[in-house]
Amino acid sequence: MTSLRKLGPSDLEVFPLSLGGNVFGWTADEAQSFAVLDAYTAGGGNFVDTADAYSAWVPGNEGGESETIIGRWFAARGNRSEVVLATKVGAHPRFKGLAAANIKAAAEASLRRLDTDYIDLYYTHYDDPSVPVEEIITALDGLVREGKVRAIAASNISPSGSRSPWSSPTARAWRGTSPSSRTTTWSRATRTRASSRTSPPATASRPSRTTPSPPAS
Repeated sequence: MTSLRKLGPSDLEVFPLSLGGNVFGWTADEAQSFAVLDAYTAGGGNFVDTADAYSAWVPGNEGGESETIIGRWFAARGNRSEVVLATKVGAHPRFKGLAAANIKAAAEASLRRLDTDYIDLYYTHYDDPSVPVEEIITALDGLVREGKVRAIAASNISPSGSRSPWSSPTARAWRGTSPSSRTTTWSRATRTRASSRTSPPATASRPSRTTPSPPAS
């Protein structure tokens, strides 16, 4: 049986292969999505990843479809406490960007769709250069202190990390919130391209790194 792994400095322990929910409500309807989620958890998986923007790009969708399906699955299976749930903020059509008020409103909307009172891992989906990093960190820290988010993370950050949530003096000195994960694109099929874009591997004192692209055979 595959053992769980600690995610960065957080207390989250996750299966090494997460299940991405970007197809839920897009190429997979609710029944198909439930079947995928059931198969993944039956195989020992406990790390489900989605975003509030999934799948706004589909004609007729408005975003949040994936979260809604996952929320219904939690309600049907009664297994919320058994899953480490990750979702993202900043790309939903109604909640674009990372202004503090936007992060708070988007988080509340995600909690409603997911039918839960907490998010295990909350990512910034993309950077927002128009918002000071200190404002972003303060907003995320507020969600952690309120018990609505357990750990924070960043997705699609620059190779230098110059605009990542852990780059600013304020973030490094923060007593409450510490980023637990970062997402970068990597797969053996695109190793040359991706390796030039990603930052150094995570260490015990750094956030864990997750990759959305599957390994190529």
